[in-house]
Amino acid sequence: MKPFPRRTYRSFRTLSADLGYISRRRRLVRIAFRQQLTPAFRERLMLAVTAVNACRYCSYFHAGEALRSGVPEEQLKALLAGEIPGDVPAEERVALLYAQHWAESNAQPDPGAVERLVEHYGTEKAEAIHLALRMIRMGNLLGNSGDAVLYYLSFGRWGNPHPQPLSLPGRGGHR
Repeated sequence: MKPFPRRTYRSFRTLSADLGYISRRRRLVRIAFRQQLTPAFRERLMLAVTAVNACRYCSYFHAGEALRSGVPEEQLKALLAGEIPGDVPAEERVALLYAQHWAESNAQPDPGAVERLVEHYGTEKAEAIHLALRMIRMGNLLGNSGDAVLYYLSFGRWGNPHPQPLSLPGRGGHR
């Protein structure tokens, strides 16, 4: 049987580090999500990370949240395909490119990229962006870890190791 191909939590230490990061900043969650990041911006960030990590559960849930927050369907499709749409608000482009890099580097971004993020958005908003990225990473890796358990217990029959692109919520359901 081939190894499970999606990123998962491979140790309790990694899960604990992500949980600790969020827990230490729990008071900032409300501020970050209500004052620093609009719902549409937050969902675009989460979809950028989810596209890299390929969590089928998060893709489906956050696609619906993105539509409800006003993200146009064409932007949503592009984000789910791992692209940054050309028509995203200009002020979000740096953060979305950073979110992809952050996810691709397994939450170990290049220090220069972090510096550019802070220069562009300021310390508080950059912290809000990092909090959103860490939260979706945790959801992605937990979802993928659950799929990996199903995959290994069923000898590869369950757990959907290669999720297909999703139909948008309310438009044909989820595959």
